[in-house]
Amino acid sequence: MAKIGFIGVGNMGGPMALNLLKAGHSVKVFDLSEAAVQTCVDAGGEAAPSANDAATGVNIVVSMLPKGDHVRGVYLGDNGAIAAASEGTLFIDCSTIDVATAREVSAAASAAGMMMVDAPVSGGVGGAVAGTLTFMVGGPAGAFEAAKPVLEVMGQNIVHTGASGNGQAAKICNNMILGISMIAVSEAFVLGEKLGLEHQTLFDIASTASGQCWSLTSYCPVPGPVPASPANNDYKPGFSAQNMLKDLMLSQEAADGFDASTALGKAATDLYQSYVSGDGEAADFSGIINMIRKN
Repeated sequence: MAKIGFIGVGNMGGPMALNLLKAGHSVKVFDLSEAAVQTCVDAGGEAAPSANDAATGVNIVVSMLPKGDHVRGVYLGDNGAIAAASEGTLFIDCSTIDVATAREVSAAASAAGMMMVDAPVSGGVGGAVAGTLTFMVGGPAGAFEAAKPVLEVMGQNIVHTGASGNGQAAKICNNMILGISMIAVSEAFVLGEKLGLEHQTLFDIASTASGQCWSLTSYCPVPGPVPASPANNDYKPGFSAQNMLKDLMLSQEAADGFDASTALGKAATDLYQSYVSGDGEAADFSGIINMIRKN
């Protein structure tokens, strides 16, 4: 069993750390939330007083942080986790951040004699709890193979996407598709309502026809057709509108930086910005249908 430091045990990182503990690994955790740390301690984990301490005396460091600035702050510099760790430590950053930061931090780890992968996830809090996440993993083949047994404890689909930063690239592209498709499905249901179509009728047709997509069949934005979707729980977030906006903004930053045309991605970003600035700040991203209904 491995000795693992886990930095960031919030809504996503917490369940991931708990799954590592259930698998018998030794896990030392750090988070700014004392309650989040205590949940892991109650399950057999060890509390670390700082991110640096979480990276000390372990074989593997896993991180799940909100933004690229946080990742740079945790890993880089004389007081960062890379400097605190022993040579040969494997770093697994599961945050969703910009590609440039992922590559910068990975290069710093490599220069210090460490292995590192960027491994953002898909699957939401439910997937984190169930251990069914998809990991999109960027980094050298050797680092990927070293990380895979740990990732398999927390997820079902572990995909090597290529060089460092490519995990982030895959996550950004995937979630741009997701944001666009949820808006399309929402607009179709709103139009169907105005034309007199029942929700279930439209779902039964579109889910078996050319309009079929994950946003429809697994996460339908209207109550009824998919009982597990947030639409049946007052749009309480499984994947928040704020997180969708963050990922869409990352997609547009990447599109601008690499001269890619993403007209629908930009439109989706603008719509989610309006939703989050209005009623969607604390809602699931599928709740954007409520804004579309009002427009």
